[in-house]
Amino acid sequence: MQFNSSVMNDNNDQFSEPKIALVTGASRGIGLAIARELAKTGYSLYLTCRRSGEVLTEVSEKLSKAYQVPCKAIIADMGNPEDVTRVFAEIEDLTLLVNNAGLSYVGLLHEMSVEAWQEVMHVNLDSMFYCSRLAIPLMLRRHAGKIINISSVWGRVGASTEVAYSASKGGVDAFTRALAKELAPSNIQVNAIACGVIDTDMNRCFSEEDRALLREEIPADRFGQPEEAAKLLLSILNGPDYLTGQVITLDGGWT
Repeated sequence: MQFNSSVMNDNNDQFSEPKIALVTGASRGIGLAIARELAKTGYSLYLTCRRSGEVLTEVSEKLSKAYQVPCKAIIADMGNPEDVTRVFAEIEDLTLLVNNAGLSYVGLLHEMSVEAWQEVMHVNLDSMFYCSRLAIPLMLRRHAGKIINISSVWGRVGASTEVAYSASKGGVDAFTRALAKELAPSNIQVNAIACGVIDTDMNRCFSEEDRALLREEIPADRFGQPEEAAKLLLSILNGPDYLTGQVITLDGGWT
């Protein structure tokens, strides 16, 4: 499916820039909230996930019906370069890339398998490279575009028993800052959102006791909501083009 890249403005007398986004990891949590907010604002959407095909298809159909926007669900492992190439074969035009696909791992580093380490890096870090390298040429044609990466506060301060996840998100932050410098002359902005504890399935692996202790550490006295991350993303999209190379923290004052 290729979306129409010509969009009438409110005066119906000239064409404006299209709003076409790819959101990875969009079947639940932060990715789902982002997809919903983008659909509300008129974005045509390509949505991906690795496994939850039926869920993603349902999400796509609901968003398309509710907000009258084209929406395409694609099952793909964005940590696999062949899958990413297949996804982009369906994309003719793109104005926004949201690298959200993420995988957590909790455990001692010396007990972590090589395969588990590689999977975390593939999903959290490699996918960002594979998607960005194919999205950039589409944006260069317009001399405009935005890339927003979903990171974590652990990428800056690190977390015990989450070494692989912290390392991958530290890579996301460095990737964001470096790519922003590379693309700034082409009017393509690259930023990241470093989330604290967001109330998603990823963080529901902890016991109620652990969650309560964690909540006590957060000055806001609660976990963040996926919708808050989505609204921050919209704020970045609506911000000045001079805003680039930033890793913006969303953590209730925690770190």
